Amino acid sequence: MAPPPFTTVTGPAVPFLRANVDTDLIVRIERLTSLPKDQLGPFAFESLRYLPDGSADPACVFNQPLFLKAPFVLAAENFGCGSSREGAVWALMCLGVRAVIAPSYGDIFFSNCFQNGVLPIRLPPAEVEALARACADGTPLTVDLLTRTLRPGDGEPRSFEVDPIRREALLNGLDDIGLTLRDDAAIRAWQARDRMARAWAWRPVGA
Repeated sequence: MAPPPFTTVTGPAVPFLRANVDTDLIVRIERLTSLPKDQLGPFAFESLRYLPDGSADPACVFNQPLFLKAPFVLAAENFGCGSSREGAVWALMCLGVRAVIAPSYGDIFFSNCFQNGVLPIRLPPAEVEALARACADGTPLTVDLLTRTLRPGDGEPRSFEVDPIRREALLNGLDDIGLTLRDDAAIRAWQARDRMARAWAWRPVGA
């Protein structure tokens, strides 16, 4: 299934400034072996969101009414470190998250975000902390991928960088396969030319 396009998104931003959040904290591995990807939402950050009796912990920022289904997470350094499980991004998406804003990320998690329609934005720690203060009362944040800017409420916009190819993929709701298939006609034309020029390198049709 293709990821949803990302153009402009507005909504609350969860201030979760905790460093070195690993993918096991985002979603436990056993949840990925027993549940489809679209049912992981209740298990995202479950060790933080629930008390020992299974009830929601009102002290957890993800459970606060202001931030339920918030499309953004404001995080600290090295977010998404640890194992390479893609399910961590799926779990965030099931919570409603469309972008994470942090100073740095686990490398594989960072790539997995783009493959699934989630925008990982890198900003210096001081800027993330300033956004957390500005959005702590539920003030909405707007992230505009078209202009590569984000703005808390009526505040000043801040620019961010994103790889041009990955930006194009997010804007159009494409993963790597989708990007490749946009050149399907050119690929087929090259194959036809090469089949004529180097017939010995091609397996006969039906062989």
